Amino acid sequence: MGLLSFIKEAGEKLFSKAEAKTAIAEAQADPAAEAKAKAASDAASDAIVTYIHALDLDATGLLVTYDAVGGVVTVYGVAPDQATKEKIVLCCGNVAGVTSVNDMMSVDQSAPEARYYTVVSGDNLSKISKAHYGNANEYMKIFEANKPMLKHPDKIYPGQVLRIP
Repeated sequence: MGLLSFIKEAGEKLFSKAEAKTAIAEAQADPAAEAKAKAASDAASDAIVTYIHALDLDATGLLVTYDAVGGVVTVYGVAPDQATKEKIVLCCGNVAGVTSVNDMMSVDQSAPEARYYTVVSGDNLSKISKAHYGNANEYMKIFEANKPMLKHPDKIYPGQVLRIP
């Protein structure tokens, strides 16, 4: 459990930031418009859950909430294993508009936590592998640890957070 930080502008475009910003501005200007901000947050939460399920990831009692004002996602549930838990948390965070994820999940089968790495411009999986394992040819470990979020070893982007097993 904990709070993981993410780059707000990087990630999957699951919901309209413009709609969320408008709803938040209206709610701040007029407390009666608070329902619009809540609706925008709820729609974003639903989009994140849909994204998680589209990647064939799931947890018992999975619940995702999104605070549009702060860009914070909170995720609850019980994952079958540590890797699934970490992938669900990364799915929540690697979304444009999300600044951090409050990980409130637990696991059925505990295991050591993976390290996390935020991709910077010029990175590739071989370079990251060389830095973490001392061998550039170990990049497939990182690729496999981040499937199904990664579809191809060459398709990473600056700001993306990866699991390093």
